[in-house]
Amino acid sequence: MEHILNYIVVPVNSDIYIKDPLSSDLGKKIINQSLELIEDLGMESFTFKKLSEKVGSTEGAIYRYFENKHKLLLYLTTWYWGWLEHHLVFSISNLDDPHEKMKVIIQLLVEGPTYKENIYIDIETLRGIVTEESYKAFLTKEVDVENRNGYFKQFYKLSERITQIVRELNPNYKYPKTLVSTLLESTLLHAFFMKHMPMMTESGLKGTDKLSFYYDLVFKTIKDEN
Repeated sequence: MEHILNYIVVPVNSDIYIKDPLSSDLGKKIINQSLELIEDLGMESFTFKKLSEKVGSTEGAIYRYFENKHKLLLYLTTWYWGWLEHHLVFSISNLDDPHEKMKVIIQLLVEGPTYKENIYIDIETLRGIVTEESYKAFLTKEVDVENRNGYFKQFYKLSERITQIVRELNPNYKYPKTLVSTLLESTLLHAFFMKHMPMMTESGLKGTDKLSFYYDLVFKTIKDEN
């Protein structure tokens, strides 16, 4: 599985970029250097001018790949959710018990990917960007148009795949999509809270304790509907 994930390319809606960044050495450098810069500065202070200085190119060259930094963030978050879906598929491919599948899913969402190597993009840094910045990709005035244009397809694919596992656990549960969206949102927010706003969660919550909360959230919620 690790070898396969290392070479996976996530398909990204071509409307998000002007030129496919993975089609050239400069484009690949733009992607990976942008991760480092966003990690250091945050999206508010990140600019294409600063990125151009970091990659050793012109600001105009950056604009030949992406219209603006919002589109770049969409590209990065799309890549993460698509890569996470591939990781999930491989992780549960040999499991028949939906309960065990869901435990793998929860661990993947809470702790992040087990395999972090990919030749195109730094997955570990990318996960950090998604935790810190991904809400800024869709909490915008343009979200309805972007949604109609299919910008969030990879996120929906991951969500639907997890929703199917919820339905396997309890076909009669009325709100599988809402539960899954709550799970996805919660794992991101709590990771953010633990780093920046620790009073919003139990201090020192980690390891099996961190996973246990989400096991309770999912399995007890579904069981209560039986």
